[in-house]
Amino acid sequence: MYARDNVATAGDRQQPPTSAQVETAVTALRMLADPTRLRLLWELREGEHDVTTLTAAVGAARPAVSQHLGKLLLAGLVSSRREGRRVLYRARGGHVRRLVTEVFHAADHHLTGAPEHD
Repeated sequence: MYARDNVATAGDRQQPPTSAQVETAVTALRMLADPTRLRLLWELREGEHDVTTLTAAVGAARPAVSQHLGKLLLAGLVSSRREGRRVLYRARGGHVRRLVTEVFHAADHHLTGAPEHD
């Protein structure tokens, strides 16, 4: 994590989230609640991959991986680009990459009993 990620601005503490922000966050968290999608985002947080690579990495059927990627695209958690006949996917931005990483760090703390930290 970067130091700037831990710094809350005055606006963060004073203004509650808007309805649109809450709905968008809920949609993102719903997408993360599926094991295959969470595994896909874990793979995509470090760079671009195509469906064939992702299928092998997460151990799911190709049609299922394609459907999950479509949902992640619609939710704005991944982006894609064409390279010839292949479509390459990646986690969309640092917020998504850090969110996925933090979810797994929190899971580690829960599973190992490691002390919490800020």
